[in-house]
Amino acid sequence: MRKPINILYILLLMTFVVAACKKDYPVDEDGLLITARQECFVSSFEILGPDFVTVRSKPAVIDTTAQTITVEVQFGTDLKNLYPQFQLASDCKLDPKVTGKTDFSNLASPRVYTVVSGNRQIRKPYTINITVQPR
Repeated sequence: MRKPINILYILLLMTFVVAACKKDYPVDEDGLLITARQECFVSSFEILGPDFVTVRSKPAVIDTTAQTITVEVQFGTDLKNLYPQFQLASDCKLDPKVTGKTDFSNLASPRVYTVVSGNRQIRKPYTINITVQPR
């Protein structure tokens, strides 16, 4: 008599587990929620040195119309070991992902990062222009 009750509890528990695992919301290849948001821009930018302290000599200038970020770094900064940090509009993501230090030493060929909207339909490339503070 005890066995049917245990089986009933197990079946009930399995039903809840299956219902909880059902995906109601779409996610992208990174496991991020895809939303209806179309906004797509960089709202803030920071650049850190190997010690994770800012190397900016003044605030970065973000032009959302021209899709550029211009930042001046302190004289003597090691441009091969920088960590860019982006703050994006809600639900956006960055392509390529920033996974560690980045080499910005080729000033003639600025790096480009693409901001992808929450609905994953709009892509805006932002060019990072770095200059070095004069002595």
